[in-house]
Amino acid sequence: MTDPRRRLPAVEALLEAPGIAPLLAVHPRGLVVRAVRETLDAARANGGAEPAEGWDAAVRAAVARRAAASLAPLINATGVVLHTNLGRAPLAAAAIAALTRVAAGYSALEYDLGRGARGSRHAHCRDVLVELSGAPDALVVNNAAGAVLLALSALARGGDAIVSRGELVEIGGSFRIPDIMARSGAQLVEVGTTNRTHAKDYETAVTTASRLVLKVHRSNFQVSGFTADVPAAELAALAHARNLPFLYDVGSGLLLDLAPWGLKGEPTVLEALASGADLVTFSGDKLLGGPQAGILLGSAAAIAACRADPIARAVRADKLTLAALEATLALYRDPEKARREIPVLSMLTEDLEGVKRRGEALLQGVTGGERRVEAELVQGESEVGGGSFPGAKLPTWLVTITPRHLTPDTYVARLRSAEPPVIARIADDRVVLDPRTIFPDQINATVRAIAAALTADG
Repeated sequence: MTDPRRRLPAVEALLEAPGIAPLLAVHPRGLVVRAVRETLDAARANGGAEPAEGWDAAVRAAVARRAAASLAPLINATGVVLHTNLGRAPLAAAAIAALTRVAAGYSALEYDLGRGARGSRHAHCRDVLVELSGAPDALVVNNAAGAVLLALSALARGGDAIVSRGELVEIGGSFRIPDIMARSGAQLVEVGTTNRTHAKDYETAVTTASRLVLKVHRSNFQVSGFTADVPAAELAALAHARNLPFLYDVGSGLLLDLAPWGLKGEPTVLEALASGADLVTFSGDKLLGGPQAGILLGSAAAIAACRADPIARAVRADKLTLAALEATLALYRDPEKARREIPVLSMLTEDLEGVKRRGEALLQGVTGGERRVEAELVQGESEVGGGSFPGAKLPTWLVTITPRHLTPDTYVARLRSAEPPVIARIADDRVVLDPRTIFPDQINATVRAIAAALTADG
């Protein structure tokens, strides 16, 4: 017997090993068996060599990997407030409480308590949205792309939807407005050019086949230089003069004016409605600061058409989304309370001294003791992220770390392996952590991760 792979232990033999058998009392047998087979397969691929850490440790690590939740909380130290890859908007405490209450048992999702009969999930959030916006009616679906898809299907299916070439954006994940329009059954009619579109371009495009005029706010990029576009109010007037509805997709769902904090250029929902739009669509999990959702506000006729469209069921929001969104929206009844308690708004408007204090606490924890690291607190910039306020920078304080015996890439990889993981970035060959997006109660965990990453190999 010359092939080392023939000497590999049997699955049952490993399951009975003293260091592995106790796992069967903690985890389902099938999970442990799969972990054992995974470990054996790795050894077989390595020519039959026993794992360097030993069979017991290798199997325990495989079990831990399989048992761990794939969607786990982490610490965002990037300084990007609305980080799409990290789940965008953290929820307010009120939203988390509402979500938990509804998730724990049954709820009146589609039950009218007053009549004792079936109700509609579309009733949830409607009243508070109408109250906050002044719109005649409102509808919530599962995400912003779904809101646009539904609006186009309900108002323009089988006809033409007129939109500027400069607004045919890609909204992330390779999904593009033209693709969504095609799925809706509406025929895309492009007008103008990438950098300049005029009212006469829309006027010329209107035919008997026209069903809708669409404006898409370019929230995830900027066009500068020799540019021109048509204001929303002018487009609304143009559409209405030809008996066409005007759909305005504003993207980020900004309900509070953030200009006092230096954030300008993003239309608010109220401004979009005031332009005369028949329907305004936006996201619930960006600048609004709630869960992932798509929100439609507009005329009673437009919302009724959307509510009756078959796509409305395919993109409907679930009970957890509705509970968290309703609680988030309720905070906006007191704008100052919303600014304090909705994490996204709080981070975007936080006083710079507050960011600096967290940076100093982080720096003190990093440099305390004899750790192999050089660190300092320097001024820098944070980003809004999530395709909102493109190009805008927020002044911040950064903790920069230069490990003496590790490359920056190795160090950030170790931070990602911490519990909880810490997501940092690299700039100028230094590891950078931005306390703007690190919550106060996460400072100690971040310090522990930094220390563990430095001493992982002794």
